[in-house]
Amino acid sequence: MWSYHLRAAREQNLSLSLSGLIWIHTRYKEVNDMYELFKTKAEAVGAEVHRFKTKADALDFIVSFLKDEGVSDAPKGYALWAEGPFLDGVDRTSLQAKAPGLKFQVTRELAADSLVGISEAGYALTDTGSLVTDQTAIVQRLVSTLPVIHVAIIGTDRILDGKPAVFAKINPSNSRYIAFITGPSRTADIERVLTIGVHGPKRLVIVFVDDLEGAN
Repeated sequence: MWSYHLRAAREQNLSLSLSGLIWIHTRYKEVNDMYELFKTKAEAVGAEVHRFKTKADALDFIVSFLKDEGVSDAPKGYALWAEGPFLDGVDRTSLQAKAPGLKFQVTRELAADSLVGISEAGYALTDTGSLVTDQTAIVQRLVSTLPVIHVAIIGTDRILDGKPAVFAKINPSNSRYIAFITGPSRTADIERVLTIGVHGPKRLVIVFVDDLEGAN
């Protein structure tokens, strides 16, 4: 994350003098504190939260996760990965060789037959432990609702303190379908019997990446 904050300092025309280094340290601590707060809130509602320094570290985790969960090249065993900035520069053929059953062409049929769906989130909110995602493109909805497990990737610097902060960043003319995701899917009947995963994923796995910019 230090590399990210160095770039941010340069964008704000801060020299790498003492004042510049103080700004970087302060921002670094602020992001760490917000991450820990989000993690506490998200885990309290059933999400699984992980954090990695680099994109390569996150990729290694995701590949291992897919193997551990039994992803396979067979119906009900696929992993479906929606397009996003994280995939820029990634060797998808190599990734598929490491995780048979991983697919990148999102369709409704494949999503319904997938064990794991992978997408990117735009923001994370510390007040509720929620993710905020632009799901204007239907492929984003398919991978985050139909598979049994939803893996959401997000940059650690995309954590905000609440809805007012995220509403200030969203342009309604560009983002017509915004989803707030809080933990795995929960449903309760009239007798208040809670069931997980009836109308959505049974598990939500959130992957924070320190050196990741441009997530949607």
